[in-house]
This record gives sequence, structure tokens and C-alpha cells, in this order.
Amino acid sequence: MADSRLAEAAHSSFARHETFAPRFGWLHKAYMQVKDNPAAFLAEDAPVLLGVGKNMVHAMRYWSKAFKLTREHADPAGKTKAQYASPTWEARWLLDEKDGADPYLEEPGSLWLLHWWLVSSRPGAKCWAPAWYTAFHLAPFSRFTVADMTQVVTRHVNFSFSDGPVEASITRDVECLTKMYARTPVEQSGSRATYEDLLACPFRELDLLTSVGTRGKQEWQFTTGARTSLPAHVLVYACLDYAARDTEGSGSISLARLANEPGAPGRAFRVREPEIVAALDKVAAGRPELNRVDAVGQRTMSFSSDPMALAWDILDEQYDHVTRRPGFPTRDEWSAQYPQLAEAEEAEKAEKAERKSQDHQQQFTTQENA
Repeated sequence: MADSRLAEAAHSSFARHETFAPRFGWLHKAYMQVKDNPAAFLAEDAPVLLGVGKNMVHAMRYWSKAFKLTREHADPAGKTKAQYASPTWEARWLLDEKDGADPYLEEPGSLWLLHWWLVSSRPGAKCWAPAWYTAFHLAPFSRFTVADMTQVVTRHVNFSFSDGPVEASITRDVECLTKMYARTPVEQSGSRATYEDLLACPFRELDLLTSVGTRGKQEWQFTTGARTSLPAHVLVYACLDYAARDTEGSGSISLARLANEPGAPGRAFRVREPEIVAALDKVAAGRPELNRVDAVGQRTMSFSSDPMALAWDILDEQYDHVTRRPGFPTRDEWSAQYPQLAEAEEAEKAEKAERKSQDHQQQFTTQENA
């Protein structure tokens, strides 16, 4: 089932970025600190350790969580009510200086991967950026003003959450989204960008959003078409990751769902079914456990093993098999080192199950009273 209701896919979390889009180097710096000290973001000298201002520390903490590179949890010693942050295995896989896949995010595919982690949702790891989720997956238009998108996000928030934010917070999220993905006028004109432009946000390189406003009315539009910088392995990873929401074993999923369903890679990456077909055909060559099946009126992606395990095998191949490097920790070994990670994931799963139960009960009560 698609994550059609925002609360099923995302946490109620708004304007936690202090108006800062994620900058070059932030995620790596944050990982390097929290892997040794889960209280790093809370330290008085955090601005010195991270090399940023105090408000940027808060932004780095938020973005690390939003990209699913950290999980927050209670102080194991119980000395403070403030939330600590532990690095996820995904952060270890991507950002570690010793043998991570791409610590400094030099490969465009790494930005696409992080974008998927930001706007995707799965059991135990819901999205922490509901405005971003709404914009990419639920908004009914591709061209918008900040006011247009704010209105749509507000509608979904009011429908999904009982404790939604003030509208100004949603507006700040939408403005941050445009700064994050859309190039500045200087960059769009083809002129040489300043050093500050280049530092501002690496995700502009994805060209997912462009400025189309005229005569003083600022408008934005999601782009479509071939994504030449999106590796086939990353796209197929995302497709299998999405399929894993429905099954842990062999199965299949239609390419139409992958291209069009809210929460799916097609909407996240703004790619259509032909682009998914091309990527799947390229990756499936020589992989008997992964196939494209053409039936009457429908094309599907079929897999004969656990789609999540297969997804990571394919992604790992893109980065020269990071997990096969000597001494690289397994997920279980990483969880043993950071036991709060599993506890936080289980708590999130339990919260989602409880909400689902409440929704079913509410539907039943409504039908009974009808």
C-alpha cells in the first residue's frame, strides 16, 4: 500500500533546519563526531568541534537525522533528558574515512542516494522531512510558488497530525527546499558560480528543481527527463528498497507502481517508467535473481530473494563492494556497538503499529455510526 497519508510516511517535524539547507561537508563532520560521542551535538564546544555556528550545529543535527544517518535516543546513563545521536550502519557504510563508500560525497550517485533516504519511508525509519515528502510524493502539481506548496503541505499536515505546526514553519520548510535543490540565478545562467554558491548545497547538482518565475513572481518547477547523473544501480536499489516494504522474500512489483505511486522512486527522482526499465535491464544483466517480466498490459520487476538484501548487494557493487573490505562491520556488529539504534527502530515500528490500529478502530467506529 502506498504511503498516501502523510502521518503513515513521516514524523511531525518542521523547521528544524534553522533555515539552512545541508552544506558540503556537514554530514561527514557530523558522522565523525557522533561515532565517538553520541552527545556531540549537545556539547558546549560543539560549534568548535564541528567548525560551524551554534545555529548550524542544530541544522547539522537535524539533517543527519533526516538523511537517516543518525538515530536519536535517550541518554543510556539516564543523566539527561536530552536526546543523544548514534550513527546508523548506513552512515558507517557511506561516510567513514577509513573505508566508507564516499566520505566526501564526490560521486553524484551518493547525492541521489541521500536524496532517496531523505524522502523515502519504510517501517522503522519514517521520513523526518514531511514537507519534502509532500512536495515530491503528494503535491498535485510540478510547478508552484512557495505559497502554493505551503498550502498543500498545510492541508496534508492538518489531515494527518493533531499537533501540526504554525503555517510559518511550513513556509520556512518550503523555502529551504527550494534553496536546497534549485540553482541560484548565477548558476542557472551558466556563469561561473562563486565559492559560496558551491558550498551552499550539493543537492543542486541533481537538477531536480529549477526557477521559472517571471516578472517578479518567483515560481519553481520540478524537472523531468533522463537523469544522466543517476546511476542505474542507485535507481534499482531504491526500487528494491521500496518493494521491501511489502515483502521480505521473493516477489514482484509493477513498474507502474515504482514510477507513479506516492513514496516510490519514480516520484522521488522524477523519472518515468522507461528510465526505470533501462536501469533495471542494465543491472539485471547477469543477475538471475532479478528480472523484468513483460505481461499483457503490464511490466514488473521480479526478484527471487529478499529485496532489501538484494538492494544492498546491488548498491554495494556500485561502490566496489564496501562490505567486503577487511574489518567492515556487519549490521549486527554495528548494532552491538550501538545498541540504542535497534531500540529506537523497534520503538518507531511499535508507534506505527499503534497508529495503524487506532486508524482501523476509527474507521470501524465511523462505519458502525453510519
